[in-house]
Amino acid sequence: MATLGIDFGTSNTAAAVAVGGRPWLIPLEDGRSVLPTAIFADYQRRDLAFGHAAVAALVGGREGRFLRALKRVLGTALLHEPRQLLNRRLTLADLVAAFLARVKAAAETATGQTYDTVVSGRPVRFHPADPGRDRAAEADLAACYRAAGFAEVTFLMEPEAAALAAGAGDLGAGLGLVVDIGGGTSDFTLFAAQGGQVAVRASHGVRVGGTDADRMLSLAHVMPALGLGGHLRAAFGPATHPAPVALFHDLATWEKIAFLYTAETRRMAADYLRHAVDPVPMSRLAAVLRDETGHDVAFAVERAKIELGRGAGRIALDVVERGLALPLTPARLEADLAAMTKAIAQGARDVLAQADVGSGAVVRVVMVGGSGLLPPVRAAIAALFPAAEMVQADAFSAVAQGLGLRAAGLA
Repeated sequence: MATLGIDFGTSNTAAAVAVGGRPWLIPLEDGRSVLPTAIFADYQRRDLAFGHAAVAALVGGREGRFLRALKRVLGTALLHEPRQLLNRRLTLADLVAAFLARVKAAAETATGQTYDTVVSGRPVRFHPADPGRDRAAEADLAACYRAAGFAEVTFLMEPEAAALAAGAGDLGAGLGLVVDIGGGTSDFTLFAAQGGQVAVRASHGVRVGGTDADRMLSLAHVMPALGLGGHLRAAFGPATHPAPVALFHDLATWEKIAFLYTAETRRMAADYLRHAVDPVPMSRLAAVLRDETGHDVAFAVERAKIELGRGAGRIALDVVERGLALPLTPARLEADLAAMTKAIAQGARDVLAQADVGSGAVVRVVMVGGSGLLPPVRAAIAALFPAAEMVQADAFSAVAQGLGLRAAGLA
């Protein structure tokens, strides 16, 4: 039986095997090996699109429902709630299984192999504050793999897989630390080299990642432009009160956006607009819900975040209002992400405490994950380990490469 390594991520997914003793990333869609973890239910064609095709369907304005960040609902009741979609009663678990089945089929087409078993990455903690929910999340993901056609499923911690891909065997007597800032979690694995293999000393994880950065930036910049923080007039008399915040928080959260396009939320936005002290922002909110452009707004935030990693950025919101653009500076990025950066730095301290070692014992820090490229995050980790070599692994595929090595029995 052939075994496939799959990194099913909150934002992106990749698959790998080993060829000639080295990891090989499998092209999953149009020659591209990194696939957005996205699904589009096309109402007109009555079918599902995955990955880049799903994003293209959204951007192209096709009628349907776009879903992303489904990994974050593993271990929750939301995963198993039936919903009417494409004239069928489907759960989010059904959609995750369909996505994984598409990855399996693409890998089999690209390699000419049939994959009956899978080595899947998993975060150190799906839900750090709830061990029961954490176990349920792994069970949910295993069930989705089996529904996708895999007979056997094994798991490897994502940062451990990244350590394998980064070549952990040449550390000498020192320790290495993998810092994996994923879309939904940040994971830390402290390891030593032992016979060219990874000997894990401690692992820790926190439920904060790239999608949280998007949410924080959206709440700080975009949602105020849509009415967050605005005031509503009372139905009678001169009194005013702040607009309720729940709708704005959901609109800033990737995994919740798709469920806001309902008659109820549109009526709510229309009511806010009728009573708004300043109607302009509330009119934008009503338009986003009416036109179902919440994901377009989220992508605009994500693009600005990535641009700012290169030194400059702005959140371009022409999809909401022609010419609307919100400035985003490095100083604001640092301030907006302060809580996230603090949580990540504390996670690194906690994994050292688990192993009862000081930061000076770490000779190499391997950064993985797209949000590890953000300057505030990288600076916070570098400050904790000033004497360590900072290594930037392939942000989006290092975990998959390590899983490919483990799938081949080479690590």
